[in-house]
Amino acid sequence: MELSGSFKEFHLENDPTCLYQVAQAIQGLQKLYGKISKVTGRGPAASKVWELLERLNREEEDNKSHPVSSVAIEHLLLLDRSVDLLSPLVTQLTYEGLIDEIYGIKYNTVQLPARKFHDSDDSPTAMSLNEKEQIILNSGEELFAEIRDKNFNGVGPVLSKKAKVISSQFDERHGDKSVQEIKQFVARLPHMLATKQSLARHTTIAEMIKEVTDSSNFLESLQVEQELLNCIETDKPNAYIEDMIAQQQPLLKILRLLCIQSLTNSGLKPKLLDYYKREIIHTYGYQHLPTILNLEKAGLLKQQQSVRQYAVLRKALRLTVEDESEVTPKDISYVHSIYAPLSVRLAEQLVQPNGWQGLNDVMGLLPGPTVSSIPYSVLLSTRRNSITSEDSSSEPPKLILVFFIGGCTFAEISALRFLSQQEELNVEFVVATTRLINGNTFLTSLMEDLERT
Repeated sequence: MELSGSFKEFHLENDPTCLYQVAQAIQGLQKLYGKISKVTGRGPAASKVWELLERLNREEEDNKSHPVSSVAIEHLLLLDRSVDLLSPLVTQLTYEGLIDEIYGIKYNTVQLPARKFHDSDDSPTAMSLNEKEQIILNSGEELFAEIRDKNFNGVGPVLSKKAKVISSQFDERHGDKSVQEIKQFVARLPHMLATKQSLARHTTIAEMIKEVTDSSNFLESLQVEQELLNCIETDKPNAYIEDMIAQQQPLLKILRLLCIQSLTNSGLKPKLLDYYKREIIHTYGYQHLPTILNLEKAGLLKQQQSVRQYAVLRKALRLTVEDESEVTPKDISYVHSIYAPLSVRLAEQLVQPNGWQGLNDVMGLLPGPTVSSIPYSVLLSTRRNSITSEDSSSEPPKLILVFFIGGCTFAEISALRFLSQQEELNVEFVVATTRLINGNTFLTSLMEDLERT
């Protein structure tokens, strides 16, 4: 779905129209694949969608329509973006995530400088400096499917290995060959040429990304972000944020780090919050006051509360993990190098034998109600044969639809794909969302005066 303003519409403007569209979309899937027997969710938007979906289901029962597919979605997980506001703001460090962070992905395509993808011999007049080339990012492309979910540090070795393989394949054309061997080589040639072209394209993109990720600006910002995620000096003015304001850096970059500080500190002391607001208004102008008010209303900027939610959640859900290997990761935290998205931790916990019951101590710290609809007959069979039971490995993977209401990031999708690859879980996650977002697009949707940002 492309509901760009869904989070703002529901949480700031109290307009539930987008939630009805979500319920209709799920109902459409049920017409194709059958009614989803188990539904779990968290957050006010998730609760509202479930109410609407129940109503649509009751209306549909009268029609007695039958699904046209044997594929069954066993479980629906509804996640309200307000339950996890932090994850979209954290810098994505997967290959696809970084493409989106730096250049922006829209409808599976990205616009990049055309001159980067053509020989320097090309006529300079024909190739304008501002000319863009549209690159399609499709999982049907073998190489992209292999590297899209990898931490960027793991992309280089894959590209290098692929280059050696292609080189050796083309070297086979030299030397004496029988007619049959020549025929086989010619038959493989189109695939080899396509792979070579794909490799050249993604090597160029990786080089462009590396120029950014090696820059001092990127590294300094990432270091500050990771210190905040680890609860290091989150309750005092951040020198890096102060310097950025003094240098009049892009307001979006400042607000993104400021919201991370607020969320990781479970709110800022009134004096500190007022100080930041005053500095921003004095430096960037009063026209940004409505934006700051929107961020406060959304819960991204807030005054400190007595309960330190993030500190408790960080420990209970292992939100920060020092995984030594980003190339061969063992935990979903690799998508941000040290941070595991809370949303995906909830999905990971859901497929454990005791589900969210194992999180009773911390679920109260998350906003909104919990949705849980599991028919008694399904509950009994689940207890006898849990998703992660020893016998389940011989069964086909359970299909779980995770629906993000308010947007999700490419990093979150990569983390869910990582979980789908873990044999012991024996699940396959399918992701739906109102919109694909990153920290910049998420905050931009809440800003009131974009022209002067």
